[in-house]
Amino acid sequence: MTSCTTDCIEKPIRRCFESLGKFVGLHPWWFVVLPLVMSAGLGGGFFFLNELKSDDIVEQFTPKKGRAKMERRFFQETFPQSDSQFSVIRINTDGVFASLIFSSQSNILSVTALDEIIRIDVKIKRFSVSLDTNTFAFSDICADVNGTCNSNVILDVFGYNASNVSFVNMTYPKYCRSEFNCVHLGNVISEVEVDQDGFVQSAKAVRLFYYLQENNDTLTDAWLQKLMDVLSNVTTSQTEVSYFTSMSRQQEFEKSTRSVTQLFAVTYFLAISFSIMSCLRFDNVRNKAWLASLGVFSTAQAVLSSFGLLLLLNVPFVITAASSPFLILGIGIDDMFIMISSWQRTNIQDSVPKRMSDTYREAAISITITTLTDVLAFYLSFSNPFGSVQSFCLYAGTAVLLCYFYNITFFGACLALNGRREGANKHWLTCMKVPEEMPPGESKAYTLCCVGGSYNRNTGTEEEHPMALFFRKCYGPFLTTSWCKAFVVLIYFTYIGVSVYGCLQLKEGIDLKNLALDDSYIIQYYDAESAYFHYYGPNVMLAINGTFPYWEESERNQLETCIKRFLELDFVNSSTSWLHAFERYGVGRNISSEASFKTHLHEFLEHNPMLKQDVNITDNNITASRLFLQTIVQNATEKTVVNSLRKTAEICPYQLLVYHPAFIYHDQYTVIGQVTLQTIAVSTAVMLFIALMLIPHPLCALWVAFAIASVILGVTGFMALLNIRLDSISMINLVISIGFSVDFSAHISYTFVSSTKSDVNGRIVEALAHLGYPILQGALSTVVGVVVLSASSSYIFRTLFTIVLLVITLGLLHGIAFIPVFLTFCGFCHKILKH
Repeated sequence: MTSCTTDCIEKPIRRCFESLGKFVGLHPWWFVVLPLVMSAGLGGGFFFLNELKSDDIVEQFTPKKGRAKMERRFFQETFPQSDSQFSVIRINTDGVFASLIFSSQSNILSVTALDEIIRIDVKIKRFSVSLDTNTFAFSDICADVNGTCNSNVILDVFGYNASNVSFVNMTYPKYCRSEFNCVHLGNVISEVEVDQDGFVQSAKAVRLFYYLQENNDTLTDAWLQKLMDVLSNVTTSQTEVSYFTSMSRQQEFEKSTRSVTQLFAVTYFLAISFSIMSCLRFDNVRNKAWLASLGVFSTAQAVLSSFGLLLLLNVPFVITAASSPFLILGIGIDDMFIMISSWQRTNIQDSVPKRMSDTYREAAISITITTLTDVLAFYLSFSNPFGSVQSFCLYAGTAVLLCYFYNITFFGACLALNGRREGANKHWLTCMKVPEEMPPGESKAYTLCCVGGSYNRNTGTEEEHPMALFFRKCYGPFLTTSWCKAFVVLIYFTYIGVSVYGCLQLKEGIDLKNLALDDSYIIQYYDAESAYFHYYGPNVMLAINGTFPYWEESERNQLETCIKRFLELDFVNSSTSWLHAFERYGVGRNISSEASFKTHLHEFLEHNPMLKQDVNITDNNITASRLFLQTIVQNATEKTVVNSLRKTAEICPYQLLVYHPAFIYHDQYTVIGQVTLQTIAVSTAVMLFIALMLIPHPLCALWVAFAIASVILGVTGFMALLNIRLDSISMINLVISIGFSVDFSAHISYTFVSSTKSDVNGRIVEALAHLGYPILQGALSTVVGVVVLSASSSYIFRTLFTIVLLVITLGLLHGIAFIPVFLTFCGFCHKILKH
């Protein structure tokens, strides 16, 4: 009878796979031809690849329903931008622009340095681009104010004449030419030194902006491209110049996909080479070199079919999905090694259908568990709010599913055909029948090339692989000694301590410069921006939504109290408000009644058209208005800024909204931690359920769940120690770690509880002898699958390699060290077979 087992599901599945294995063994050619036809047909979906590529950074790398996106819609509808009154702080999007940072180790405000800056400024404004037989210069497409191009305030201050630097007394960070004409210079010059009177004496960097109209993308893209070409050939002697445009980030990001495609061929070459070497035997009949190659080909079919199928179904393809073939290769080869290992333990004297039946009975449950866990880990993560994660999970999950399908059909058929060859004692290369033993009088060279087919006469199985023998005779007995167990436990607790420490150091959110290739020109710009313009943050919009009695002084005072709460935040420096300007204008005028307030307000806004954009007047009612908060972000994280501003807005008695275009990107910081924990928790729960159903002992299934939690903790901790942030890219890899941690622990746990040995140490030795080498092969094959990504110039793919290496290393450590030792502490955790 059975005791303390959950094999009511496992047994029927075993019987089904036995029947399938026998059928594949009887009709192998069906399972060769049909999968080939299927993969060829589905591969036609690649025809739609280019039109389904979706690499928009905002769409794919920020939360799809992020709060800032809804706030942006409100500000766009309520405070539309004026074509004739351009204002940087009032644009609701990133805008269309080019930005240059000039830096100097001495003084950027010297005459020679300013001469160089002004020379480049003139060069930028003079070149032109052609479109539809027309020629356009900067002045034709610039964002303008009252018919004049929006200018760079720092050059305006000096009158575009470098020699004036000695005569202008410029204050910092606010410089006022008159009472009503003040500008903030915090984001324009940096590393400023002032004298005792507060006048600027020197600075290290200057930033210029060139904003364009947003009504013609083709024209502005052409001008920005021409600008980049011009700047790439500019030479300077007094300053260092870095540049960036509104199209740069997207343009450079799209190069990442192209940068990795050339690595596919190298990866598959390495995978085939590794597989052949792993399956190589000196026996000319038992050698499985061709079988190993076909196993890699089976995985390639899965990638071709899964990608083609999803492209036929119009599923968007994001750059993150381009990394999945490297992983699928490792998963597919791992399953291949498990099947070959099971085949080698079958009786050579049996028929091929019987050997296939036994192989499927032993291997199918093991690879079914790992496939289900991998597929569900990916599919469950599809609910993630990041498009980049959704795309990866859908493509990877489908590829794993089809990889499983091709392994039990196409590769199984290849295994059966190879079995027929071995049964006929034919040479692995020539397919000619060879003698099992060396004929008399032949040389040793003849034995090496023309003799094969030996096997263990006692067991009837193939000769045990040297590595399997190592796990049985050396590693297994060594691991089960008392002092070694104690040492493994000590290592484990040290591992947990380091991992927890790492988790406490984890940073959240993607650094946008990591979306570009390492040699991209925008990396220099980001570095310069981080070095010189890290103190002052953006001017955040604060909107009063809905009608408000602005003419009542008591209400204005209460609103002012709310605004003061914002100013009390550590990272808010000052505020700019149309209402404050109007109150100064209203001195000596009656603005205490609704009628007189509105009358004077109309007069005020007519004289100040720029401020007119900050007040929404509909049917003579003020339905909304906005003011601006100047932030200082040197000592505050993006997450702190966004959350604190929103919480401060919520505690005011009025309906307030805060927004800045950068919040679209910052929203990731507010959700990434919660989403990651939620994804991991749900996936782990589902993995545990599957393990409980398919591993015939509930407590051992719990060890699988323990392995998931332990590996994820380790990956997260070591990831932080390697300065990898928790973002949508590393989140993908944490999803991967769920599947892989199950793979390693499930194989060992399943074999352990299926063992008939009564001694726990003996069961562990047997499990390691059967699966230690296939697990090691699977781990190494996965590393081989992604190792070329370490040479990628893209952060996305290098991060994938680093975290997969962590996952595999930690998963392997759990699979062949931690879990085996912990299982020996559970002597009751085994399967009692019926007698």
